[in-house]
Amino acid sequence: MTSLRRFLPVFGLGAASALVLAGCAGTAEAGDEASGKLSVVASTNVYGQIAAEVGGDLVDVTSIVSNESQDPHSFEPSARDQLAVSKADLIIENGGGYDAFIDALIESSGTEAPVVTAVEYSHDWPDNAGHADPPAEGSAEETDPTGTEAAETDAAADAADEHAADEHAADEHEADEHEHDHVEGFNEHVWYDPHTIAHVASAIADELGELSPADAETFIANAEAFGAEVETLEASLGDIGAAHGGEKVFVTEPVPVYLIEAAGLENATPEAFSEAVEEGQDVAPATLLESLALVRGGDVSVVITNAQTGGAETQEIVDEADGLGIPVIAFSETLPEGETYISWMQANIEALSTALQA
Repeated sequence: MTSLRRFLPVFGLGAASALVLAGCAGTAEAGDEASGKLSVVASTNVYGQIAAEVGGDLVDVTSIVSNESQDPHSFEPSARDQLAVSKADLIIENGGGYDAFIDALIESSGTEAPVVTAVEYSHDWPDNAGHADPPAEGSAEETDPTGTEAAETDAAADAADEHAADEHAADEHEADEHEHDHVEGFNEHVWYDPHTIAHVASAIADELGELSPADAETFIANAEAFGAEVETLEASLGDIGAAHGGEKVFVTEPVPVYLIEAAGLENATPEAFSEAVEEGQDVAPATLLESLALVRGGDVSVVITNAQTGGAETQEIVDEADGLGIPVIAFSETLPEGETYISWMQANIEALSTALQA
């Protein structure tokens, strides 16, 4: 992979919250049975850090993909990774074809651990087994993204979620449950949607509570605290939408699309361009010309690249934007060292806001 230079700092924030980073040791082995802690294995350090927030000092977390030099799309796990999965009490994956390596590890290890699959909590997921469309402004769920208040006030939604969870638990160990092929038309990079991630944190709390009922209230409280911080992200995105709603953004790859949509911005990128870059293919000459003309047209406010992938066509877009004075920023797919999910997303949101004001 070719790492692109960063054009505006996106990780300049320090710890924006007092969230604990314990348990995100990347390649560490799954939890020691003697410790009495629950062992959680996450496909990437994004989900590992969220699990550490929810589980606190009651869990040991192993994140299989843990740095920016590793591409989850093409990651090849080791025997050590398979051992960690085989010992896990809970497994967290992105799904949607993004981290297929962990599906293979689940099957080969024969684990019977429950699996939280993040894409299932996206409102865009086909036959959604997670949550409904994002709540309308001012609704109960909007003020409580973990869904706890909404569950108290909306029995029908609660019943639907419970049914979905039961159905998932019954099927999760079937082989086809773990064969998440890429779903055409679906953007699997759901961790860039804070609203979805609040629901994922709540699901992690539920699963941990099932595994350790005596600690269930602690897990729920931690997920609610995390959800409250997600609200700050959503408020920041709302501020961008109020000031810049409808402005066009060019994304060389679809990684940050959920975030820009949540900010009320328009993804103006030709789909054929971003798909080719994501798949590591050459961009067709006609598509490249269309994309360059779009950047030159004066309607694009900012260009966003993926810091972990690139290519000649991406560089042409970046060079064109540079020449025209259009801000270019880079987002990554995995959690930078020393960041929490909240501080990382807040830094990305601030970088986006700064670029739009340039």
